Amino acid sequence: MNLATVYSRASCGLDAPLVRVEVHLANGLPFLSIVGLPETAVKESKDRVRAALVNSGFQFPCDRRITVNLAPADLPKDGGRFDLAIALGILAASGQLPHDKFQAHEFLGELSLGGELRGVRGILPAGIQAGRAGRRLILPEANSAEAALLRDTQCFTAPHLLTVCAALAGQEPSGLKPALATIAAATEPLPDLSDVRGQAQARRALEVAAAGGHSLLMIGPPGSGKSMLASRLPGILPPLSEAEALEVAAIASISSQGFDPAKHWGRRPVRSPHHTASGIALVGGGSVPRPGEITLAHNGVLFLDELPEFSRPVLDVLREPLETGRITISRAARQAEFPARFQLIAAMNPCPCGWLGEPAGRCRCTQEQVQRYRARISGPLLDRIDLQLHVGHLPQATLLSQDTAGSECSAWVRTRVSAARERQLQRAGKPNHQLEPRELDRDCALASDARQLLVQALERLRLSARAAHRVLRVARTLADLEPSDAIQPKHLAESLGYRVLDRAGAAPQ
Repeated sequence: MNLATVYSRASCGLDAPLVRVEVHLANGLPFLSIVGLPETAVKESKDRVRAALVNSGFQFPCDRRITVNLAPADLPKDGGRFDLAIALGILAASGQLPHDKFQAHEFLGELSLGGELRGVRGILPAGIQAGRAGRRLILPEANSAEAALLRDTQCFTAPHLLTVCAALAGQEPSGLKPALATIAAATEPLPDLSDVRGQAQARRALEVAAAGGHSLLMIGPPGSGKSMLASRLPGILPPLSEAEALEVAAIASISSQGFDPAKHWGRRPVRSPHHTASGIALVGGGSVPRPGEITLAHNGVLFLDELPEFSRPVLDVLREPLETGRITISRAARQAEFPARFQLIAAMNPCPCGWLGEPAGRCRCTQEQVQRYRARISGPLLDRIDLQLHVGHLPQATLLSQDTAGSECSAWVRTRVSAARERQLQRAGKPNHQLEPRELDRDCALASDARQLLVQALERLRLSARAAHRVLRVARTLADLEPSDAIQPKHLAESLGYRVLDRAGAAPQ
């Protein structure tokens, strides 16, 4: 038989579509042709496969015309992930391997010239899809730690092409090893909230943001502790569920940074891009769409320091994912959709020099300079930030004090945050920041006194409908932290207090 079919998986965002590697040997001028929209790395696989087969002791059919078809033909293929499948297809088509085992397996792996298997990206999405198709996945040993996370897929690893061929030929003992391991959550300690001196209001806002998944903007002079507070947020967030952890791992698996279970499993991602980052760096892109910072921060934290220093068009690309939790990257050849439900934490100075409002009078910025500086952040983006507060400069006595009374550690705060988040999940099945308008009517109903307070605030602050909804979501979180079944006027008043930039733009009365 001169025709063989081997199964593999492509990488298309978080999807891993099935690819049938069809190999046909025919009479004619000796030639190896790969068709099916292969990109450069795939076209080069014919040289890697030829050398790997020869150096592994197999006979390469040099006297035949070899056609390798990667189906479906209209799906672009990239990377060296198809090397192993192509090599096995050539061996089967030339009669050096039996065909009967191929239907139950899928193969991923890049080949060295000596036949060793090298790791590839995107193992987790491919493994999930292989398990759903009822097939086993064979891959390089370098990917065994990732494959061990797949509980519903039989994954086997091998160090060399010869190991895979021996297993498929039924030779004993088989060198394939099941990808089984006990995966423990990362244990490296996170920065603790007890390190923060003073800043009671900012600590409270950080707890509220963690409990409801709300976005937070801190405005304050240099050295007031904005970055320090932001770095303590991951330590008070509720732990990831197993499904969320697997989703985070799958995103890291398809990215250039890869995924190390020993360091990252079960831990919320934290991304802190520099203010020189481009829009593509934030949302993702490229000829082969790759995830950007907002997707790498999915189920975690995206911290943007010096927010006005980012380009305004770059910041505005955050508006849609903040609302929808997803981003779609469209290119001429393909389209990829990535999840992007991140928690935005941002920090900025009150003016270009940073000292506006300080008692020492160090600020020399004019009103026009301050307005131009703040105008770098568009109104629609500010509307989408739930909590906005000033973080004042700390007195030296507070900064140097050794008294830690009132400075709760992260573990205590996380207990309250987790309890409030659990109430939200039981009530609506989602955190408060994801509540839709119709769900706000159900879960954020106001008594007459609270409703009157909200009406007055809307008129005085001239809040948009979006901002009003965010005020209600934050008030619902404050009630959950207490806990209280109803939103009371004090919850609404505190929620309105976290709209400092709206208050600054309110009309004088």
